[in-house]
Order: sequence, then C-alpha cells, then structure tokens
Amino acid sequence: MRKIIKPIVAIAAMLAAVPAAAQVEVDVVGGISAPMPIAIPPMPTPAGQQTPAGATDALGRQVAEIVTADLRNSGLFRPLGADQLRAVSMDQVTAPDFPYWGSTGAQALVEGFVRANGDGTLTVGCYLYDVFAKTELTRQGFVVSPADWRRGAHKCADTVYTRLTGEGPYFDSRIVYVSETGPKGKRIKRLAIMDQDGANHRFLTNGQSIVLTPRFAPKQQQIVYMSYVGDKPTIYVYDLGSGTQRRLVSSNNLTFAPRVSPDGRWVLFSMAQAGNTDVYRVSIDGGSPHRLTDSAGIDTGGSYSPDGSKIVFESDRSGSQQLYVMNADGSNQQRISFGGGRYATPVWSPRGDLIAFTKMSGSFRIGVMSPSGGGEKILTEAWGDEGPSWSPNGRVLTFFRTGQGSGKADLWSVDLTGVNERQIPTPLDGSDPSWGPLRP
Repeated sequence: MRKIIKPIVAIAAMLAAVPAAAQVEVDVVGGISAPMPIAIPPMPTPAGQQTPAGATDALGRQVAEIVTADLRNSGLFRPLGADQLRAVSMDQVTAPDFPYWGSTGAQALVEGFVRANGDGTLTVGCYLYDVFAKTELTRQGFVVSPADWRRGAHKCADTVYTRLTGEGPYFDSRIVYVSETGPKGKRIKRLAIMDQDGANHRFLTNGQSIVLTPRFAPKQQQIVYMSYVGDKPTIYVYDLGSGTQRRLVSSNNLTFAPRVSPDGRWVLFSMAQAGNTDVYRVSIDGGSPHRLTDSAGIDTGGSYSPDGSKIVFESDRSGSQQLYVMNADGSNQQRISFGGGRYATPVWSPRGDLIAFTKMSGSFRIGVMSPSGGGEKILTEAWGDEGPSWSPNGRVLTFFRTGQGSGKADLWSVDLTGVNERQIPTPLDGSDPSWGPLRP
C-alpha cells in the first residue's frame, strides 16, 4: 500500500532539530487519577486556502479537536480545549508565549499548523512544549492527502503521547468488527471497519451471510473471519485493497476462530471433525492444515505470542473452559488459568507481558494475566463483556458489551488500570472487535 503519511525531514526552518532533554512527562501508572493538564489551541495556517477537505483554517481547528479527543480518551491527559484558550498566530507556533500558557495551568502545550501544498497535499505540523521549563520537547511534520487529513491529527496525537509517556503510539490505527442490526435471534451481521475513534466508518460485506470473529493480519491488507456462506461455517480471507474474499480452508468440516501469526504467514484456527475440535495452522495463502492439538474435547481460540514462539488457547479438557499455553509446534501444552470460573477468548499482548481473556463467573468480564498464569486482574465489571483485542501499544483493550436481556452489543475500550473505560461510537450495534496495527 502506498504510504500516505511520512515524517518530514525538513519543512523550511519550522522543522529543525530539537533539544533531546525533557522535564515534563506522564506517569502512565498513576496518571489516571491525576491526568496531566495540556493546552491544545486551534492550529493556524500560513495562508487560508480551500482544499478538497475544506479550508485550511477550519482544518486547523478540527485537527486540534482530534488531538484533544485522542489524548483525553487515553485517560492520561486533561486537555484545555479551544474555548478555554486564546488563538495563536503562525509566529507563535515556534515562539510560544510561555507566561500566558503557564497562567492556564497547563503543564504541556501542543501547537501546530495546517498548510496546503502546491502538489495538492496538506502538511500538518506538530510541536510539543514543556510549559514550566519553557522548552520545546519535539516537533514532527506529516504530509497527507486531503482525504486523509484526520491521520495527520492522529499522528500528531501519537507524537505527543509517546514523547510524554514513553509508550508506543496507537491513535493512528483501525478497528474491524461485526456490525449488527435487527431483532434478537435474527441479527444481520456485516463486517465493518473504522478508525480507532469511530471515524471513517464503512461496511465491507452486505449482510447476506452472517460473519463472525474478524481478525486483522499484521500488515493490514487482509482480514480473516468466519462466515456462514451457503449455511456452511468456514474461514475466509478478505483483501482490503481489492475488496475480494476467498475461502481459506477447503474442508467440509466446521472451521472457525481464525487469527494470523505475527509475521503474517500463518493462520491459527479451530476445526471440528469426528466429534472433536482442535487447533490447526494453515498458510495465509491456503493449503493443507497442520494439527497442533489432539486432546479429547474442544480446543480453540489460539493466539500467538509476539515473537511467534508460543500460542495461548482455550480448552475444556479439564472439564471446563481454561487457558493453556503451548509451543508454536504444539508441544509442551500447559494450563495457566486456575482462578475459578471459566476462561475464554485469550489474546497475547503485543508487548508479550500479558494475556487478555474473557472471565465467565456469573457474568462475563475482561481480565489479564501473565503468560505463566500469575497476576490475574479483572478490568471490567459489567454483565456481558467479552472478546478483548489489544491496541498496538499493548496498553488498551477493545471489547464488546452485551446488554442484559436485550441482546444488543456495543464496542468499548478499557486500559490496563481498569479505570479509563469508554464506549467507542458505531452507527449500529457492534461485536467481535479486532484492533489493527499502526498504519504505515
């Protein structure tokens, strides 16, 4: 896929080298209880121009609003919005009035600009300042097509987030999920994709066949999922570039629960045959599946560790659904969940340090534990939370929440503190989210 955003090495004198030292940072553990106050005024433009995305001065306000929303939604920042702040000029973007910004109570300041370029693209400049130390912490510039101006805003928010927290970015990413509508028991389910904040929403399938458990491939161009085409549940691969789909496994047996390996070469899935369900592996290009488990009962829900060396899965071989870890070749299978109740839908964190899961004990809740099974922590407390999926930086989980009695589901997110929980907007009901990697 063509890269539509790239860092700018030099955009005139505005994007020169910056000091490496920083004196303001966010405590990502304790920051939830006391989020950092940060000022994000509307971004000016060198010259007001009309573009296919709108006027550059209006885009400057919208970019600042998106940066504000991204940082607020992280739970680590308390943005001071445009209505609380005075406007800034282009000159002030590189020479802030620090006494004024200090009077607002902000500890950090985000400024920038939006400029129309002669080749039809836009430049989004992004600057981060330490208000107390009166120093510039970092600056970045992003060139975007007018259709992708929102990505410039997300990239700016990622720049600020990573500089102040020391964690990886995650705002410039997408979520694929199952969009649902219709009465309980007769739901129409379609594949849908959107930005992580709910923008740029579009449907990928028409709803004529039920779809379940979509999962991003690491390079973002493909999605694997299960569909009931011709009332025969099987796994398909959807190509985002061409909009085409193909059957992955040629078998008359039930195949489900697909997930792609970190290198994008393999797809884990489950197949039921002769009264038994096991975890298999097959090439993303198709071919003959390789069986990885062979215990009596149901083995399903495989997810690779980030280095591809291990797989976590669920099995009822002990009498109830529990989590197990094995080597990527199927050897050394060991149970890791012993906290009481049942465990399902395990997924390995991109950091490698945690496994998220659905805990079923009276209600359905989202939790995490270490790959060895220790340190179990329940993050949500609603009646029907399930299907966790990790953000690219491994700090936030998206999942779906089903209302008690209604059968209607919505998408939500929660961070590792369990405190910062929010609903992700979708035009219809939603389930089975999969958070994709950072976009190139």
